[in-house]
Amino acid sequence: MALDDDIAILGAAPLFGLMGRDALRLLTFAAERRSLAAGDLLFARGEPADGGFVVMSGVIELAPRVPGAEPVAAGRSALIGQLALFLRGERPSEARAAAPAEVMRITPTLMRRVLEEFPDAAAAIEGTLAEELGGLMQGLEQVRARLDAL
Repeated sequence: MALDDDIAILGAAPLFGLMGRDALRLLTFAAERRSLAAGDLLFARGEPADGGFVVMSGVIELAPRVPGAEPVAAGRSALIGQLALFLRGERPSEARAAAPAEVMRITPTLMRRVLEEFPDAAAAIEGTLAEELGGLMQGLEQVRARLDAL
């Protein structure tokens, strides 16, 4: 893929759309790329999470976390493992290529470097993550209220 194509794909991914072209260029040059054949395992449930992935082409299927639920298909520009961009942890699910695919792996170290070099992007991402966390907290509060009513 050409540099401009890679930047466009990254820019369409959640969170990365908040970054300017120079930040996306740095990510494109510094991130690790990985090609997968259909059926290849990207990561297993319980494995250490050492970065997030952006789907550059193809489809990655995420196994459901809850038994009986449907798998989730992640296509071009999907961000897999958003939290793993910032923290190391454990993968909550399995991810496997449903078709030939290419992904870009972005480690917490690389993400930190980009955010340090581009503080405007860091501020925008912080605001977005704070909004998401606020929404999650509100949802949990509603669940708590329902449980209390029981």
